[in-house]
Amino acid sequence: MSGPSTYNPSTGIEKWLDERLPIIRLGYDSFVDFPTPRNLNYWWTFGGILAVFLMIQIITGIVLAMHYVAHEDYAFESVQRITRDVPFGWLIQSMHANGASFFFVAVYLHMFRGLYYGSYKAPREILWILGVVIYLLMMATGFMGYVLPWGQMSYWGAMVITNLVGALPFIGEAIREWLWGGFSVGQATLNRFFSLHYLLPFVIAAVVGLHIWALHVPGNGNPVGLEARKGKDNKKDTLPFHPYYTVKDGFAIIVYLMVFAVFVFFLPTVLGHADNYIEADPLVTPAHIVPEWYYLPFYAILRAITFDIGPIDAKLGGVLAMFGAIGILFVLPWLDTSKVRSMRYRPLTRWFFIFFVVAALGLGWCGAKNPDDFVMGIEGFKFLYLGQFLTFYYFAYFIVVLPVLGIIEKPKERPASIEAAVLGTDKA
Repeated sequence: MSGPSTYNPSTGIEKWLDERLPIIRLGYDSFVDFPTPRNLNYWWTFGGILAVFLMIQIITGIVLAMHYVAHEDYAFESVQRITRDVPFGWLIQSMHANGASFFFVAVYLHMFRGLYYGSYKAPREILWILGVVIYLLMMATGFMGYVLPWGQMSYWGAMVITNLVGALPFIGEAIREWLWGGFSVGQATLNRFFSLHYLLPFVIAAVVGLHIWALHVPGNGNPVGLEARKGKDNKKDTLPFHPYYTVKDGFAIIVYLMVFAVFVFFLPTVLGHADNYIEADPLVTPAHIVPEWYYLPFYAILRAITFDIGPIDAKLGGVLAMFGAIGILFVLPWLDTSKVRSMRYRPLTRWFFIFFVVAALGLGWCGAKNPDDFVMGIEGFKFLYLGQFLTFYYFAYFIVVLPVLGIIEKPKERPASIEAAVLGTDKA
């Protein structure tokens, strides 16, 4: 996609370095002169936003680790001390805690964009798979970070989730005891989670590097789902990444950071659970144990399986459904049978995708509620039943809807090229 390098060293130092370590050439070809489809909209800015927030999380996390005490008797107090006594500790802690939520907001929008515009289709399957790997690592990192403040919800959330891992056959008990470091959540668990929470962001950064590499081989997708033409026509379909998209991405990043600043400075605790500002007590169970908001859809899927499935009991079935909800994303490029990438030209599929987004949001709502409560006060219609229905649709969308619609749906007429789509001058 990018073609031969156009970088020309202009100084003696650049020439000397280029012959030995062409890192400037790599940066120039990747982020300056990289040919990018000229029709990208603002949904494509979330990749840059995610890169910025990954750096924010790593930098603030390193600073917090300098003051955090990974001990069950002092962890809660050390977090309070950071926010009260450490110079600018309140700012660093608020940026890190709220940064996790804004990180997940951006990654969910990034993923929904990929689903809508078919960014997982050939030749970008590896790009999509690496993105799902990053998402899994983010979920593991976020969960372990949520345990570190050692509040009530941290402790009991760790107890519930690690016990669920124990339901896995053959290896579940061994994994659970390794995570615990003993026979219950305690000091050894806190040590393990702190170590892994510190390590995994650097693993994420490494996989992000692979993700960017995989992006630069076939190049960016685009809203119409067409590949940029080769040869002399490539210039008609593409623009250099700088200054066109650096300015566009920079504007979007600034706007996103402004919203982030509102939460950091004025609403620093609004996204946290009230019970997590109470020190962990193994003898007092919270009335309603819930994870952070970005895990709620999967928590609802976990709780939706209340029945045995053949030899698989309900507990194991819930765990498999929860992990399967993420695992199915790995095979998505082969489940969607349509030759057309963008849902702009697949009107029927677009409606099912809208229902899918509503189902995902609905699962998050169900995950935050008691499963035995009634939805909007409707007698007999529990959140459990709504969660089961939405879980069914979640899996049906990938296993039934996309494969079938890819065969039977007749897509709308598409432009002949990216240039034609921009100018509106031609139809295929």
